[in-house]
Amino acid sequence: MAVTPTSNTHTPLAELLRPQQLADVIGQQHLLGEGMALRLAFESGQPHSCILWGPPGTGKTTLARLMAHAFDAQFITISAVLGGIKEIREAVELATQEKNRPQPRRTLVFVDEVHRFNKSQQDAFLPHVESGLFTFIGATTENPSFEVNSALLSRAQLYLLKSLTDDDLLQLFTRAQQHALKGFEFAEAAVTTLIGYADGDARRFLNLLEQCDNAARAAGVTQVDVNFIQNALTLNSRRFDKGGDHFYDQISALHKSVRGSHPDSALYWLTRMLDGGADPKYLARRIIRMAWEDIGLADPRAMQIANDAALTFERLGSPEGELALAQAVIYLAVAAKSNAGYNAYNQARAFVKKDKSREVPVHLRNAPTKLMKELGYGHAYRYAHDEPNAYAAGETYLPDGIAEPQWYKPVARGLEIKIGEKMAFLKSLDAKPSVKSD
Repeated sequence: MAVTPTSNTHTPLAELLRPQQLADVIGQQHLLGEGMALRLAFESGQPHSCILWGPPGTGKTTLARLMAHAFDAQFITISAVLGGIKEIREAVELATQEKNRPQPRRTLVFVDEVHRFNKSQQDAFLPHVESGLFTFIGATTENPSFEVNSALLSRAQLYLLKSLTDDDLLQLFTRAQQHALKGFEFAEAAVTTLIGYADGDARRFLNLLEQCDNAARAAGVTQVDVNFIQNALTLNSRRFDKGGDHFYDQISALHKSVRGSHPDSALYWLTRMLDGGADPKYLARRIIRMAWEDIGLADPRAMQIANDAALTFERLGSPEGELALAQAVIYLAVAAKSNAGYNAYNQARAFVKKDKSREVPVHLRNAPTKLMKELGYGHAYRYAHDEPNAYAAGETYLPDGIAEPQWYKPVARGLEIKIGEKMAFLKSLDAKPSVKSD
């Protein structure tokens, strides 16, 4: 790759090092390795519509450009952030003009951030994709299942791109050093630090290298170490979007770490989200939810600790209040687990939703008036406190026609061990009820 050093050009380093052929691409070997899906698509010579889904800086735009080059196609780029129906119409017109030439080329229409287009804008591509006027390539950082119309998604192959590994970024650093970074050296620890700050984003990594290049030249530095990087660079938080896939993936990882009784993992995901800018109040609400869903009655203290942590954060704010959230997460992770209450509730909801409306049994009805008493409301009701063990053995509290569903099944963990023992004892009393006479 022929690249001019940064000192002689104003072209950004990321653009200077943009791959010019498929072999130059770093990473994505699960798609571009020998015999892999996207590699085969390049080798077929026949372009097809596709969606490139992945985090920032993973090569989506580069791959789209390489497709156009590989298939000798007219390449039309639309930014869904800046464009709209007008730009789509212009793309259709350019594709039509190309198709009507004596020796037409294929047309590839690349839509960056396609998830920013609304439904009607996305629908505008459909007839032209179906007619073969152009090949559609969409790039998105958001889950296409939610953000791309199903009609468009069904006409496009989906390729999932992954964040670059540390080894990938180290390879990229070597390439940048060979072609653009001249006149100074990076300490090994400095490179490791930059790779960590890049967070799997090649574009961010190259931008950081470019900042180092400019700062080193301005300062006359020939050795770039960790101290120089920390003093010279403006560093952003790690990759985290507050409403997209990374957000929901990380809250899912936090919840599952708590459920899996792994406090260190739970702390890791909590601090990752806080570091990335997640709203601590949202995290507090989710922690309370975890207590009710996954700990339940196995340890009722978990709900109290989760609520107290949320209240503590309300009073102290950030960062002091975050300690309460962290300790709540630790407690939930090590607490006895039970989803028996959660399952029972869901089963009851499902039953009621599909079942008919049933009358309240007469003996359970309220009887505040004489007429109601004459109609039998509340008749033969057995007051549990007056029964042996404060339990009306053999009594039923469900509408007629509903057998005991046994939705709630306590687990053999924590307090629910005792609950299960009590329920078994009461059931044994039901087997030989002693009915109290009126």
